[in-house]
Amino acid sequence: MKPSYAQLQSQLGLQDLELVLALHRGRTLAGAAERLKVDTSTVFRAIKRIEKDIGELLFDRSRQGYTATELGRVLASHAERIETQLEEAREAAFHQASEPSGLLRITLTDTLLHAVLLPVLARFTAQHPRIDLELATTNVLVNLSQREADIAIRVTNDPPEHLVGIRLGTMRSAVYAGTDYLAAQPEGKHYGEMDWITLDDSLPDHPSQGWRREHYPQAAPRHKVGNLLAVAGAVVNGLGVGVVPLAVMRDHPQATLLDGPLPELDIGLWVLAHPDTRYLGRMKAMFDFLRTAIELPASCPP
Repeated sequence: MKPSYAQLQSQLGLQDLELVLALHRGRTLAGAAERLKVDTSTVFRAIKRIEKDIGELLFDRSRQGYTATELGRVLASHAERIETQLEEAREAAFHQASEPSGLLRITLTDTLLHAVLLPVLARFTAQHPRIDLELATTNVLVNLSQREADIAIRVTNDPPEHLVGIRLGTMRSAVYAGTDYLAAQPEGKHYGEMDWITLDDSLPDHPSQGWRREHYPQAAPRHKVGNLLAVAGAVVNGLGVGVVPLAVMRDHPQATLLDGPLPELDIGLWVLAHPDTRYLGRMKAMFDFLRTAIELPASCPP
């Protein structure tokens, strides 16, 4: 016999909702335990007790982990709203609207971290000494609705509709070669016939790959690397030619511009967040800072 509605209300507490949310986000007992700073057996016993109290399964178990049922997703959604409201209440209680604080987790690619964010980040930390940063680099857009990160910085011309954000500018790209490499080439040799450095097969659909295949289909890559930052490194160290964002290369003394900027490769740079958390003090502080701090090169220097 299932418990009555009144019994359910008394049995389901804030800690229970926090655990449901942690397991929904973590997908596994270990993932939830890490988020809650407890051991896996505690998570296992707690979720079994909650499901017994409610009389319904909240998660389907499989070899891949724990997947929330419809009811599990509903409870996790309520827990997310409570989490956000608690953070807002803490900010109000401690006057953090004027002095934001707490941990701010940002996800972005290696290329954006080194070429765009790190050069300006010291100014932000100086302005906001009570905000701690956690920077996670990945090519995958993490699930901001599940609070895997607070802010995502990404290049896209089509940002996800369920997120809110601002466009920081346009990332432009060009074809570069290392200065020493170029000097060693026969006079009059076109860059299309030189050694190409491209992204590897983990990024087959990157716009730079399509541009090269369209304009120089005969140019088979000689060297492949895992991200645009590595393409730039290989170029300046004399391995060949490659397509690199202007923001990465900027005024590097060992790089020579061969072609560009290439309008076909223009792409927007966005800072994105979940609508429920966008106006938390530390989130707003980062959005406001990036809006003015990021300056992307629009053209190559003469």
